[in-house]
Amino acid sequence: MHRIMICEDDPKLAALLKANIEKYGYDTGVVEQFDQVLHYFQTYDPHLVLMDVNLPKYDGFYWCRQIRSISKCQILFISARAGEMDQVMALEYGADDYITKPFHMEVVMAKIRSQLRRAVGEYAPQFEERIVKLAGMNVYPERLEMELNGVRSPLTKKEADLLEVLMQQSPRVVSREALLDKLWDDQAFVDENTLNVNMTRLRKKLQEVGADIGLETVRGAGYRLLATWDGGE
Repeated sequence: MHRIMICEDDPKLAALLKANIEKYGYDTGVVEQFDQVLHYFQTYDPHLVLMDVNLPKYDGFYWCRQIRSISKCQILFISARAGEMDQVMALEYGADDYITKPFHMEVVMAKIRSQLRRAVGEYAPQFEERIVKLAGMNVYPERLEMELNGVRSPLTKKEADLLEVLMQQSPRVVSREALLDKLWDDQAFVDENTLNVNMTRLRKKLQEVGADIGLETVRGAGYRLLATWDGGE
């Protein structure tokens, strides 16, 4: 069953969207804490997001950028802001379509079905999924997910990139410079602490699948991933 995430701060409209979408057999999740939109997205893992522009805390453009940093999920804006620049901004920030309020529910449903067909349905591009493997651990870069012994954990884009490099180079040490070049080659300068933060987050994800002790910090050199988990070498 496809999952539709509704990010709309008008409770009546959110309830209306939810009721109508569920009539067509979709599962729906409604955001209630608008400072936790990205966390809700990662927990619910939807196939499509309906996103309003005017939201408390941060606007829909901000959350669209945050979601786009970790996912290729379909994002469909629904907004009373009908200006051309609002629509241009939404598309520039990674949205797939834009519907202005007031709208007909039939149009919303047609656009939802259209986007899902392109993303995961009959019109979706067919390709063989890439899997990075190391001693029973699998990383799926396209779906931003890792798995070990049947336990799965979601990854951000940067976490997936870090883990892929470490797995490919295992058991060799990967220098900090090489990791920074891999992940942030479009930036002239990156705070050294940025890599530390991302490695800490990656270690927590490895802990979720029981492989955190395999990630070693090699002082003065970089990082190394060793297959110390069950089934490892």
